Amino acid sequence: MLLHGHRLRIMRLHDGPPLGISAGNAIIALLAFGSPGKFLASMDVSPQPGASPDLVYAYKPSLLGAPFEFRLTPTALEWRRGRYAAQIPYRQIRRLRLSFRPVSMQSHRFRTEVWSAGGPKLQIFSTSWRSIVEQERHDAAYTAFIVELHRRIAAAGAAPTLQAGTPVVVYWIGFAVFAAAALALAALTARALQAGAYAGAGLVGGFLALFLWQMGTFFRRNRPGAYRADALPPLVLPGQANSE
Repeated sequence: MLLHGHRLRIMRLHDGPPLGISAGNAIIALLAFGSPGKFLASMDVSPQPGASPDLVYAYKPSLLGAPFEFRLTPTALEWRRGRYAAQIPYRQIRRLRLSFRPVSMQSHRFRTEVWSAGGPKLQIFSTSWRSIVEQERHDAAYTAFIVELHRRIAAAGAAPTLQAGTPVVVYWIGFAVFAAAALALAALTARALQAGAYAGAGLVGGFLALFLWQMGTFFRRNRPGAYRADALPPLVLPGQANSE
């Protein structure tokens, strides 16, 4: 979920952290970040007059842990998790990678990785843990946040490396293993049919079909490549390509 607002006022209780705002089960927080420390000067890349300068996105990377909260300000990407917080001026962002990262509890999950000069690698996921057996999707909020992040980076004059999918070496090694496994399962199905073991052939054939669908989707979406900040690849963004 997203909040568009011009530095919305949030009441504090006993000088503590600001009250969060939630809609449904998606976690949304507007934070009053403390002093960010000393950072390099960065360009103001505020939206057009009348538009909101800040965009906020949050997700829960684990069921029990604190949520990860991100804010796009006019000059920097700010993040907070629990008692840890920092900001990264847009011009210090060096590399971004968009990818498709399904897990057992959520087959439609996406990830953005952000590397910056002198800062930790940040990971932004499109889902939140909702219960032990369920993850909640934030497709529209995630996509809008990532698109706007790229726009502000470009407007600040930064030129980070923009990559999509899995790293090349990892991708092709994984694809070779996938192809070998698929051929082996196909051979087992054919042998079972020749031997008249139709039940076994059906079982192996069904598993082969599921394997091809799940892993084929993974490799199709995560094919390595580069992209432009104004043309994000739809296969690694939720809602931008047909859902499987």
